[in-house]
Amino acid sequence: MNIFEHLHNQDRFMDAKDNYNSSKIVIIGVPMDFTVSFRPGTRFGPKKIREVSYGLESYSVYADDSLENKSFFDAGDLDIPFGNVEKSLEIIKDVTKQCLKDGKIPLFLGGEHLISYPIVKQVAEKYPDLTVLHFDAHADLRDSFFGEKLSHATVMRRISEHVKDKHIYQFGIRSGVKEEFVYAEKRTHMFPIEVKAPFLSVLHDIRDKPIYITLDIDVVDPAFAPGTGTPEPGGCSSQEIVEITRYFEGLNIVGFDLVEVSPANDLSERTSLLAAKILRELIIALG
Repeated sequence: MNIFEHLHNQDRFMDAKDNYNSSKIVIIGVPMDFTVSFRPGTRFGPKKIREVSYGLESYSVYADDSLENKSFFDAGDLDIPFGNVEKSLEIIKDVTKQCLKDGKIPLFLGGEHLISYPIVKQVAEKYPDLTVLHFDAHADLRDSFFGEKLSHATVMRRISEHVKDKHIYQFGIRSGVKEEFVYAEKRTHMFPIEVKAPFLSVLHDIRDKPIYITLDIDVVDPAFAPGTGTPEPGGCSSQEIVEITRYFEGLNIVGFDLVEVSPANDLSERTSLLAAKILRELIIALG
């Protein structure tokens, strides 16, 4: 398939290069928030993250490096049929498959968290020993939510059905029903509330494995990131999450998504700015 069949051009992330074929990393926006259960608006996340990225420097003080030296392409946003969840997930899956076939590292911008499901499902087909790092305020391990199997509240449960047991590491979880935590004891490595310390504690165990990272912006406390659909007090600081991204360097990261940025719920734009900064640090770390 032609990867651009389901894409349309938008303003690109700062310093993105012009050539898809020569780029190691590809940014793809997914403006979907069809199953959001509290505050809608994450479909506008990818556009806003790109827009505010120009308020940041391409140079990173943390890494002493710059995006100017990195090979990455911004493919724009997926054209997905509004309200059609299953067709949208199929498009996301197809584009992910093509990116992987082309030897790219896909970086997806959401959009709601359900977008991670078809992405990880496809990545796991290519990398059967895949490890998933999940940064989030919510466990997302419900089997169904309001009777629906496909929801942003069930995304990690669906993903757990396509990766090996104990190959999911969950950080910062501070919300969920009891059944989710019981399920996690059997199927995942869950670290409630804390983020940086448990992440650093598992680095040695995961360093050589193929890794997919899914980062829900609500892992950060709403004092620092209010622009999200289901804010949950008690999270980490923006400084902590940016520091964590520096440890991604040297890991075998084969895919990434950053989800649940909802610009309408943050007129200050600090949530989108934080997302853009995380993306900048990740691209630099991937080199």
